[in-house]
Amino acid sequence: MKKVLVSNRGEIALRVMRTLKRMGIRSVAVYSDADRDAPFVKFADEACHIGASKPSESYLNMEKILDVARRCKVDGIHPGYGFLSENAVFAEKVAKAGIKFIGPTLEAIRVMGDKLDSKRAVKAFDVPMVPGTDGAIANPEDGKKIAKKIGFPVMIKASAGGGGKGMRVVENEKEFTEQFNRAVSEATSSFGNGQVFIEKFVQDPKHIEIQVMADQHGNILYLNERECSVQRRHQKVIEEAPSPAVDAVLRKKMGEAAVNVAKSCNYEGAGTVEFLLDRNKNFYFLEMNTRLQVEHPVTECITGLDLVEEQIRVARGEVLRWKQEDIKIDGHAIEIRVYAEDPESNFLPDLGSLIRYRRPSGPGIRVDDGYEEGMAIPIEYDSMIAKLIYHGQDRNDAIDGMLNAIRKYEIYGFATTLNFVAFALDHEKFRSGEFTIDFVKQHFTPDKLSRPLEKDAAEAAFALFRKMAIEKKPEMLAQPVSPWKASR
Repeated sequence: MKKVLVSNRGEIALRVMRTLKRMGIRSVAVYSDADRDAPFVKFADEACHIGASKPSESYLNMEKILDVARRCKVDGIHPGYGFLSENAVFAEKVAKAGIKFIGPTLEAIRVMGDKLDSKRAVKAFDVPMVPGTDGAIANPEDGKKIAKKIGFPVMIKASAGGGGKGMRVVENEKEFTEQFNRAVSEATSSFGNGQVFIEKFVQDPKHIEIQVMADQHGNILYLNERECSVQRRHQKVIEEAPSPAVDAVLRKKMGEAAVNVAKSCNYEGAGTVEFLLDRNKNFYFLEMNTRLQVEHPVTECITGLDLVEEQIRVARGEVLRWKQEDIKIDGHAIEIRVYAEDPESNFLPDLGSLIRYRRPSGPGIRVDDGYEEGMAIPIEYDSMIAKLIYHGQDRNDAIDGMLNAIRKYEIYGFATTLNFVAFALDHEKFRSGEFTIDFVKQHFTPDKLSRPLEKDAAEAAFALFRKMAIEKKPEMLAQPVSPWKASR
């Protein structure tokens, strides 16, 4: 494999390309109008424009991407995450073009891409599952009868897709029909598939996921777990590895269950099996993500593996280089997702331009991002600016190190989730490990966010500095003046 096209953008495109360069493999970027000057485009060995900023005209346009792949004579396509990464049609087209899709088999994408199909597949492998229906529910009246039999509260879930779309918690019979119709409508608009099913709602669970890696020769490893319970709108904000709730015995049980999930669909490459963990340490299969996860860096930190490199090696037909007993845990790692969102306004996107952007640095700190100072955050895409990762000696060290890194992170131009994650990390429930997926609902209100006076002064000083520079001396903008120093 000498040349690989990365069919994605932003931080994940750049992150994949860095591994490609280290492995001596040439990279090809595809980019939209909005990303013309993005760092990943400049970093790639070759870059090709594929369309307008709208995803359907660029990063979701299979034919344009495949046309570039043919013209550039690439050997493989790495899809990153999101966009076409779990699209079976795209994976099939890539294979028919004689190009290696750096991801799982077509069978795995199809089976695990539909939650009902995945439930049926793993059932034969004795994987614990949440009580619920094995098939789609045709109408709300049928659903209501089943919900009463299972027992409220229940969760109505879209069969296709993910990211919290088409999901509704129903507390009682009275609200069932309304929530059922809403779930069907959202599933139809988001995935083009309105099928939904019902599961028992597991109250106050933790969201634990197991990273797996499988080769083409039947070898499957589990690379320990990640704790992903701090979420808003069913999407993760803080992830860590290992989980404070998982001991060695439970880790082995969950890991072996994840391996069985991978076996159920003849899995190949990197994948993540997601579980719910209840108060009594019972775990239940949730779904499998047939791609690299956003939070993969924390697993890399504690295992010492480069998961993108392993994906590429598997795609080349190589045998996994480790046995299960070789997989250890080195320290503790935490990742926070830095979004252009306003936590004081229910985490609504607050897009704008990076007036000032200074990454933290130092021992244990890793920043995966795709932006530079002065760039705008495009409204057409996800509002994530960066992933900030800290690898410490133990969990307390990782928490304290992350809080220090957050204090060093300078982002001005719009609201971000940095102050929220700082609040969450230092909360007694988080520090004790006694938190669940309802952390935001149970413990967060906007008034709890602290905003130090010196930060207000710094932002005001920087705004004034910028105004003066533009009006009087534009060349001053090139000087690396810190707003923190300017405020003193």
